[in-house]
Amino acid sequence: MNQQHKAVLPLVIIFIFLSGFFISASLFFSATGVDFRVLLAANCLFFIISLVSFGMQKKAMKDKNPNVFIRSVMKGMLLKMGICVAAVMGYVLISGKYFNKPAVYFSLLLYIVYLVAEVAIMMKLNKRKNA
Repeated sequence: MNQQHKAVLPLVIIFIFLSGFFISASLFFSATGVDFRVLLAANCLFFIISLVSFGMQKKAMKDKNPNVFIRSVMKGMLLKMGICVAAVMGYVLISGKYFNKPAVYFSLLLYIVYLVAEVAIMMKLNKRKNA
């Protein structure tokens, strides 16, 4: 397995684990009033956004100018926040009176999970000499 795939592996594992958990716990979520389909959609969205952001940061890490990496991190954060706001607003408009607040709150926790994983991967890569 090459280095690029190895670095993304924790994000893939988190995605698979959370997807499996949400599907297997769908009856529990239904009983508590949380729409698990929103959680699955948020999980997919955050996984894709994390991969894009990770790719930008990985590319910027190779540049000799450290400001490029900082700008990449800021661009990734702005991208994530903008897409999150757009997704929540789209969900509000589409769902109407069936809007599920607990699912949105759990989805925001997913954002934190993916953020922590991405930062941990970047810090691990940045410790290497040839990163």
